[in-house]
Amino acid sequence: QVQLVESGGGLVQAGDSLRLTCAASGRTASNYAMAWFRQAPGEEREFVAAISWNSDRIHYADSVRGRFTISRDNADIRVYLQMDSLKPEDTAIYYCAAGILAIFEWEYWGQGTQVTVSS
Repeated sequence: QVQLVESGGGLVQAGDSLRLTCAASGRTASNYAMAWFRQAPGEEREFVAAISWNSDRIHYADSVRGRFTISRDNADIRVYLQMDSLKPEDTAIYYCAAGILAIFEWEYWGQGTQVTVSS
């Protein structure tokens, strides 16, 4: 069993930066790939970024590539999402997930953290 807790969301202006943190716990947490998804009001949940268990594979959605950076620290079992040059369309609830990157299946989910970007 893996538990995920997100933090770091907030209200910022367009062009600002935020760093989200996902703290993972559980005996096998460091073995999982980790990902960030987001869901805007009235929209479906969408993929943002993913990182393999040893950080050798990283993927980004086209909408965030070049602005967002995903990283992880397996010593503390934390995953980060550095978000730069934020846009109003980045406004959403951001969720952390743990799973298997090769088959893109995400078994564990956090409760989410709200990010609001004002214009």
